[in-house]
Amino acid sequence: MRVAVFSTKPYDRRFLEAANAKYGHELEFFTAEFNANTAPLAADFPAVCIFVNDNADAKALKIIASKGTKLLALRSAGFNHVDLQTATDLGITVLRVPAYSPYAVAEHAVGLILTLNRKIHRAFNRVREGNFALEGLMGFDIHGRTVGVIGTGKIGQIFGNLMKGFGCQILAYDLYPNADYAASGVKYVDLPELFANSDIISLHCPLTPETYHLIDEQAIAQMKTGVTIVNTSRGALVNTEAVIAGLKSEKIGYLGLDVYEQEGELFFEDLSMEIIQDDVFQRLLTFPNVIVTGHQAFFTEDAVQNICETTLSNISDFEQGLPSQNEVKAPQRATSK
Repeated sequence: MRVAVFSTKPYDRRFLEAANAKYGHELEFFTAEFNANTAPLAADFPAVCIFVNDNADAKALKIIASKGTKLLALRSAGFNHVDLQTATDLGITVLRVPAYSPYAVAEHAVGLILTLNRKIHRAFNRVREGNFALEGLMGFDIHGRTVGVIGTGKIGQIFGNLMKGFGCQILAYDLYPNADYAASGVKYVDLPELFANSDIISLHCPLTPETYHLIDEQAIAQMKTGVTIVNTSRGALVNTEAVIAGLKSEKIGYLGLDVYEQEGELFFEDLSMEIIQDDVFQRLLTFPNVIVTGHQAFFTEDAVQNICETTLSNISDFEQGLPSQNEVKAPQRATSK
């Protein structure tokens, strides 16, 4: 099947070509992001493959549909960058990669917590400059702390289990609590209780209209003073201006972000020789107790290999007319009687 692959980095091409050896699809790689301006590049391609910061809005989808595209293959678990209703209306099937390596993301979240707490990044720079002073590097024992996990899908469960290994008590929130996970010693609570009692809060839920700006001024006000907040899920779960206010007031003790609500113009690109125009993002970087990584939590060899394998398998299933558990559809519209 002919596939137009957008937002291609060298590692994408390397892993996709390796995985494609057993599928035999005709892959054409584009370094450009997918959006309404670049959609014409996919003319006459029955399948289009996109990544998390591409923009499959109604305008872009109408362009590729008019040129014969029937499949949108996502190299991601999230699908908030796709107008699902328009895709459904146009007869475009949307397939995603629901689980590539939950360990990769969960482990990165733990890494952010350890680095923030023990100031490993600051200590590294000090030692390189011959400064071995300990002042300003004091952390706290993670053992015995209470960790709040928001979203207990595969990633959230694995993260919680890792923190249990440190000797932490786990509080969890999910719209659909997992009975087996609760039986393992995790306590499900409502959000106010989780906010009020957690020393560390980690986000592992999808971005939906209900979870947009889940961490806002009101939520932060309910938290412990000095709380650690980590987000490796979706940027818009966090109201950035609200957490900046929380950092300034010292209500938030540490903040670790692998995602950012306006990351589309920043992440996955080398902007080291440019002036970044996002003043809110630049303000975040001025805090000594903040670490931002560029949406790299997923980025392990295992995860990228699994993403490429599942993506190509999804395309093959579609080509052969096979049903797929990885299809995402728009919610059914309510009908009036």
